[in-house]
Formats: sequence, C-alpha cells, structure tokens
Amino acid sequence: MSSTPHDPFYSSPFGPFYRRHTPYMVQPEYRIYEMNKRLQSRTEDSDNLWWDAFATEFFEDDATLTLSFCLEDGPKRYTIGRTLIPRYFSTVFEGGVTDLYYILKHSKESYHNSSITVDCDQCAMVTQHGKPMFTKVCTEGRLILEFTFDDLMRIKTWHFTIRQYRELVPRSILAMHAQDPQVLDQLSKNITRMGLTNFTLNYLRLCVILEPMQELMSRHKTYNLSPRDCLKTCLFQKWQRMVAPPAEPTRQPTTKRRKRKNSTSSTSNSSAGNTTNSAGSKKKTPAASLSLATQGLGAIPNCSLNPGRDGDLCHSTAVTPSGQFKEKH
Repeated sequence: MSSTPHDPFYSSPFGPFYRRHTPYMVQPEYRIYEMNKRLQSRTEDSDNLWWDAFATEFFEDDATLTLSFCLEDGPKRYTIGRTLIPRYFSTVFEGGVTDLYYILKHSKESYHNSSITVDCDQCAMVTQHGKPMFTKVCTEGRLILEFTFDDLMRIKTWHFTIRQYRELVPRSILAMHAQDPQVLDQLSKNITRMGLTNFTLNYLRLCVILEPMQELMSRHKTYNLSPRDCLKTCLFQKWQRMVAPPAEPTRQPTTKRRKRKNSTSSTSNSSAGNTTNSAGSKKKTPAASLSLATQGLGAIPNCSLNPGRDGDLCHSTAVTPSGQFKEKH
C-alpha cells in the first residue's frame, strides 16, 4: 500500500525546493532514522542542491560536525562548519560507497532548556562498498549529538569518535577466487582507513584550509571583491577587534544613577536657595544665583571694596520678572 499525503510518515519527493511536512515533536533517535531513510533515497543524479537540501533538513545553520580518530601517524580531529557538511556526506559516496546508515544502541538522552543531547557509546556507521570490491564496513565509536529543542529538531553539534572498524567480505566472493592468489591478496587489503575512504580523508584535510577561508569566500560572494581586497578587509577588521577596548555595558546604568543623584542634589540646592532668598539672606552663592535665575527671578552679586549701608562688602541687584533692576542691600 503506497503512502498518501495523509500518512504521518509521508514526505514529498525530495528535490531542490523540498520542504518538510508539518513539524512535529519526535524522539531524537527517530531523527537519525529519518536521516538514514533520506540517504537511502539518494540517486546517482543527486547534485549539490540535493545535498544542500539534505543538510538544511537535518542540520542547523550554525551546526558543526567533528570527527576524531587515530591513524598511523597519530590522533586526528577535524571540525567542519555548516557550509562544508553537505560536501562531507557526498564524498562518502564518491569513494565507492553505495549505502550509508547509522545504528544507535543504548543511547542516553538529556534534556536542557533549548537543546537535547544524545550520547551513544555504541554507535555504528555502516557503509556498503561496491568498488573496488563488494565490502561491508562497520565503523564503531561514540556519537554525541545535540539537537535543538523545537519542532524541527535539527542537529546543532555532531561529534563522532571512532574507536575501531571492521571490513567484511562475503564468503561467496572468497570461494569464487579461492584459486586466484592475486585476487585473494587484493581482498586481504583494507579499502578504508579507520572506516573512512581516501576521498573523505582528503576532503577533511582540505577542510583544514577551507574552514578559515569561509569568511573570505562569503565576503567575495556578497561584495564581489577581489581575493586580495577580501583578505585586506578581513585582516583590518580583525585588527580593529583586537585593538578596540572591551565593551563595558555596565557603565550605562551607573551613569543613569549618577544623573539621578545630580538631579536630586540640584533640586535640593534650588529649594535651599529659594528658602535662603525668602528668608532675606544677604550672602549669595553662584550656584544659588543660577538656580534663582532659571526661575525668572535672578540675583546678580555685585561686590565692591566699598561697604554698603549696613557695612556689608556686597550688595545685590535683583531682576524682577518684568525685566526691571532693583538694588537690594
């Protein structure tokens, strides 16, 4: 019985303008099952648009994919960003793989505020090779996935640590070439290194160079600058970030508090000035004079060495709201 659009597991034909059906909450392991099904629907005609749509469906825009393993020359660790993830999966099939799927056993889930972490210590990446000979490769290790806790539930971080691998050749093939030493010698040689093809390993080495150049490529695509100008612009901006003083966001509330204190003190000063003026104080301070001037009645001190009527050294001139001057002793 064929699936219909009303089937909850129905999905439209995969294409460059593919869109998922209505989002729904599922278990994180089921997302890996969906990814395996999508990889099985790949054809020989699948182009870059198909792989971009695949990565968009299962990986966040800022997702990272990390592979850790040990080769003959020492441990290796490769981390690639979202823009390089589609090409990584395509290189697996370019190396002679006809089928790829992941098996998770006894995984542990932990829920956080905005993410779900899946830790599987017994993960197997199974690849079926059609060339140079028919071989099944089981790559075992630990897979740690971080999903976004939303309706789409896409992968934010992917970390696969490879521990061991096995290459399985059918007995029927060995029986067919039992009398041919050359073929048996070829069958005894490994076709992968830690379960990864040479195409994938070469791409990961290339990503060490490509990953830091993503900013240059994006700037060249956006502003249509020459490679040299893109490099100059990126280096100048990084230099600006290095020499720029660190931002201090805590200063703003502190400044506001100071303003409030100043406004309070100025209000108290003005009220004190008004009280002193109403009481008939003869000694005026500049601050009190300014506060009175702002209210329409200002006292301008006029000091001289000649004493006034009462023997004071200073007498003031008051400015009435009508603009007339009146001397006060």
